[in-house]
Amino acid sequence: MKISEVARRAGVTTKTVRYYEAVGLIAPARLANGYRDYSPHDARMVREARALNQLGIPVERTRPFLECLSEGRGHVDDCPSSLAGYRAAIDDLTERIDALTARRAVLVEHLRDAAHRNSSTRPRGEESTVSDLSRLPSNLPVPEDDGAADHLPGRTMPNIDLASTAGSTVPLHALGEGRSVLYCYPLTGRPDTDVPDGWEAIPGARGCTAEACDFRDHHEELAALGAARVFGLSSQDTGYQQEVVDRLRLPFAMLSDTTLRLAALLGLPTFEFGGTTLYKRITLIIRGGAVEHVFYPIFPPNEHARQVLDWLKDNPV
Repeated sequence: MKISEVARRAGVTTKTVRYYEAVGLIAPARLANGYRDYSPHDARMVREARALNQLGIPVERTRPFLECLSEGRGHVDDCPSSLAGYRAAIDDLTERIDALTARRAVLVEHLRDAAHRNSSTRPRGEESTVSDLSRLPSNLPVPEDDGAADHLPGRTMPNIDLASTAGSTVPLHALGEGRSVLYCYPLTGRPDTDVPDGWEAIPGARGCTAEACDFRDHHEELAALGAARVFGLSSQDTGYQQEVVDRLRLPFAMLSDTTLRLAALLGLPTFEFGGTTLYKRITLIIRGGAVEHVFYPIFPPNEHARQVLDWLKDNPV
């Protein structure tokens, strides 16, 4: 059998066949004219060695397996030495996996530290250098009013309590005296994580961090104009939101509605992304247990707190 036929049967190149011969894994016969004469056994040896090598077993360590086959066994792993070879290969891979996992953990920590250290965690006027999620692209699509909030003014807030990053639950039906600002948003990103593909193409999706920063920067002004409470609300869990509160230094609590109970009971607009239902960006001004005013759609999100301020100025209690 010619070398080209061996290569075809084994699914390798002729260069690989020559290499296996050079390291002594196969030893073809010689014809009278000096040409190599490969046997079907040689082709199988090459094929088995290649398969073992693809599993991560170095070529040199395939010898016990091939010797097992040469002894007349039906499979390369019918011998005790083959099983020992498997164990050695598994041990090597385990060590490499552990080392790579440790290196990955260090890289993740470096990424997180650098991204958060240089992210937009600073109030207005302080410099931000990297991963500034509060800065929005100039070409974001503008959301249109689809009428999904027309029914909300005057609606009574449902009798539900939502978990808060303040460590308690907040009864939306009994927020207390004065006005409460409840802004709902899809989800906040993190500086060490890329914006999901297609997110910026969804009208009104991008800008949750920017919106939170705007409410942070104008929190005192909102309070001075009668906003007794400000809450952010999304379907993200409280642990995730707590990181946002800490990183952005938010002076108000975030509420978590992981099952979108408020959306179901009040009929708030939502959208689907990546198989998940998320809140559309909408803000409710709540007073006396009912919805007094609605902001929807909201754009641009990084100026929304100032939009609320303007409304409060025009509509004093």
